[in-house]
Amino acid sequence: MGGLQKILIILLVLFLILVALVFSLNNQMAVSLNFLLFETRPHGIAVWVILSFVMGALLGVLITLVTTFRNSLSRRNLEKKLARTEQALEKSRAENDRTL
Repeated sequence: MGGLQKILIILLVLFLILVALVFSLNNQMAVSLNFLLFETRPHGIAVWVILSFVMGALLGVLITLVTTFRNSLSRRNLEKKLARTEQALEKSRAENDRTL
């Protein structure tokens, strides 16, 4: 199953590269982007579109990493709190058994 999944991923990546290549060849008109304080050098439309997709993917990965890190810290803190609570419960049960 793992081999088939790798082949499908490779085929998907090759297909996306082909689509990007065809897109870039069909959209070669140079445009510059105007931001509030500066203007970029003219590049093809395909460059801007592909660059925006890449930056979006990188931003998505960064947000996912930050969220995963925060979740793991929270989980670790909750596990420590659970361990302390279980120890207190066992201690309380032991004290109750001694009094009976």
